[in-house]
Formats: sequence, structure tokens, C-alpha cells
Amino acid sequence: MEATQTNFIVSARKYRPATFDTVVGQTHITDTLKNAIKNNQLAQAFLFCGPRGVGKTTCARILAKTVNCLNLTPEFEACGECHACQSFQKNASLNVYELDAASNNSVDDIRNLVEQVRFAPAQGSRKVYIIDEVHMLSTAAFNAFLKTLEEPPPYAIFILATTEKHKIIPTILSRCQIFDFKRIEAADISGHLAKIATKEGIQTDKEALDLIARKADGGLRDALSMFDRLSTFSPDRSIRYAAVLENLNILDFDYYFQMTEALLSENLSDALLLFDQILRKGFDGQIFISGLAEHLRNLMVCKDPRTLQQLLDVGETVRPKYQSQAAKAATGFLLTALNLASQCDLEYKNSKNPRLLVELCLMKIAHIPAALQLAQGEAALPAEKKSLNPTNHP
Repeated sequence: MEATQTNFIVSARKYRPATFDTVVGQTHITDTLKNAIKNNQLAQAFLFCGPRGVGKTTCARILAKTVNCLNLTPEFEACGECHACQSFQKNASLNVYELDAASNNSVDDIRNLVEQVRFAPAQGSRKVYIIDEVHMLSTAAFNAFLKTLEEPPPYAIFILATTEKHKIIPTILSRCQIFDFKRIEAADISGHLAKIATKEGIQTDKEALDLIARKADGGLRDALSMFDRLSTFSPDRSIRYAAVLENLNILDFDYYFQMTEALLSENLSDALLLFDQILRKGFDGQIFISGLAEHLRNLMVCKDPRTLQQLLDVGETVRPKYQSQAAKAATGFLLTALNLASQCDLEYKNSKNPRLLVELCLMKIAHIPAALQLAQGEAALPAEKKSLNPTNHP
């Protein structure tokens, strides 16, 4: 009996948004593009720039499909059912051209593209040219593209996408309508992963998805890659908090809470033993000290309700623990400790004995409460002396 073979499709492709409304975390861009289509005010050259995995190419493809759709919805989205939409979804559309500038960056490649632009679309009203990684084009290729980009035929739309806007020459920038894509919020990524998990029948912990979202650092594609890897790792296709910590080589929050507790109480022995335990688990010292600096920063953010609301990017379950520990820590302690941890992080790679460097940093941080008390005592001393000075009495 022959085994049936199924082709696995990664989540980043399987759940790639097909309409503007399904794009995650970029409403400032999708709303603008939908309004431009609604009011028939589409520019002829766009530049989509931003970090990797945030939806630049996806939005370019959605825009290309939408402007060629023969039966737009009342929300000005592509219908997905007309001949033009079906052709696009099968990668058979004659009106949409994609060029990867990373591998087609010569002046001849651009000249071939410019030659194609001269011919009007056989079907539909628009021809859309998507040039990905446009910053990889050579200077000669950029110059060959200038005239066409400035005065394209009325049926042509160019969408350039790049992660490195600063590498694009000013003459190209001045001819494009520029859209800056932002890093996607961790809460948006976590919510999107939860929806996919429900569709795929994967059991998950909210804390696990929050951890993946933070590790992705604003990139949805990275988050989906980690999601696939973790669901494959588990024998029952579940994603649990402990498994995420183990697979993504992340130090648990609890280590940083315990370490800060030991340092606040000036318990240097516990702090050094905990650091030794972290090293024995296989974590690099720089990962620890970098994580400690971030933890101290989060505690500092908790000191003000406004920054707590806007700048503390952690899950709802761990937020109360941050607030509780921040209440115990003096602002002076946090500022000094954060400065020491950041300095240690900078010096780590050049140190001949990195373990000792981190231990010395922990020793200094553990001494901060005593130093603060001493400084407060010295500040109060002149006032006490003044009150005891007999010459001050009548």
C-alpha cells in the first residue's frame, strides 16, 4: 500500500493575507491604500519600506490584485472570485510582474522591465510591477529606471519594496509615494498566532504565544516560522510555555525576578549561585546580562502609570509581577543597576574573562542599596551637626 504524500505549506504562506483587512498591524497603510482606490487617487509609484516580515510584499500583492479586480466589494477589497482575482491567486496573471532585485539587479534587467512597460494590458486596466529588495539595484540600473518611474504610462503602477530605504538614491525617493511599515505589536502577533492555532487544532498556552511574539521582535514572518517549528517539535502538536523556553533558548522571567530580588536584598551569594545555575543550563553570559538590563528597564518603566501603559511590552499574566517588584526597588537603584548592566553588556565581547566580568557587575549592583543608604546618611549629617552646634542657640 503506497503512503499518501502531502506537501506541507508553512504558515507564513498558508495564512498570507489576501485582503487589506486581514493584514496584521499595518492599518495606517491599508486604510490609506483603500481610500486611494475608493477615491481613484492612486499614485503611479509606491515605495514600501520597513523591517523584514511586516507585510511589505504582501501589501504590494494585495494592492496589485485589488486594482485589477473586476468586481470590488463595498469595502473596496478584491472579491477573490472574478477572472482577474482567480488568475492572480494561481500566479497566472498577465497584469502583475514581480522582480527580485537581489538576483536581477543589472541595468539589462531593468531595461527589459522598461521594455515590457511599453505594452498596454491585454485584459484589465492596470499593469503592476513589484520590485522586491529594490535597494540591491546597481547605480546604473537605478538611473535606467528614473525616466520610466517619473513618467510611466497611465496603466502602469510600480511598487518598490525594501528593508533599507537609506540605500535608495534620492532621485528615486522623490518619485515615489513612501509608506513606512512599522514593527508589529507583540499583542497583535500573539492574537494572530492564536487564530491560526485554532484553525489548525493546535493546543497553546497564552504565555507561550506571548513569548513567541516578543522573540519575533515585530516580525510576523519570524513568529510564524517559530510557531511552525514548535508545533512540529511537540508529539501532540501543542505549544506550551516550557517548550518555547527550551526550543528558543530563552531565559525564563523567573530567573530575572529571582536575581533582582537577591540584588535588592544585597544577597550576593544567592545572586552568584543563580548566575552559575544559568550558565550550567547552557545559556551564554551575554544573553543573561542583556536580559537583566531589559528586565531592569521594564521595572523602571513601571514607575510611572503612563509609561507602564505604553512601554511595558509583556503579557498580562506577568505584568502584576513587574509592578510588584518595581514598587520595592528605588529609582536610584534601578538607574545605577541599569547603567552597570548596559556597560557590562558592551564590554562582554572584548573581555578575556567574561564570567568574572558579569560576576563583578552583580557584585557592584548588590552593593547599590548600601551605597544609597550611605549617601542619604551623609546628606542628612550636616543638618544634624547644625542642630547640635551650641553657637546656633541664643
